[in-house]
Amino acid sequence: MLPQIVSDISVPAWAGQFEGAITLCNREGIIVYMNEASVRQFQKYGGEKLLESNLLDCHPEPARSKLVALLESPARNVYSTEKNGVHRLVMQAPWMEQEVCRGLVEISFEIPHPLPHFVR
Repeated sequence: MLPQIVSDISVPAWAGQFEGAITLCNREGIIVYMNEASVRQFQKYGGEKLLESNLLDCHPEPARSKLVALLESPARNVYSTEKNGVHRLVMQAPWMEQEVCRGLVEISFEIPHPLPHFVR
């Protein structure tokens, strides 16, 4: 499966097969890129058919309002989740190109539980 791309975006070649899910949306919330892991992660919601759809339509409150705020005033949002015993780390951050915010990038990946922690 190849990474799914809509529009004129530039994505590094390694992103397509990156183990974590990488999803890009533009400033209006339209999904414009999903790597292979993202397509798999969101398969039950449509997988690659989510391209060109609005991610706000996929999120209930209060997540929807948080995403609206991130799109209006680009900032970073980092959290972890657990669903069916699977722990994931999620980072949503401004998608920047040439110092211009083009939207949001979400990177999420499974983390072991318990997660080793090292103080250095």
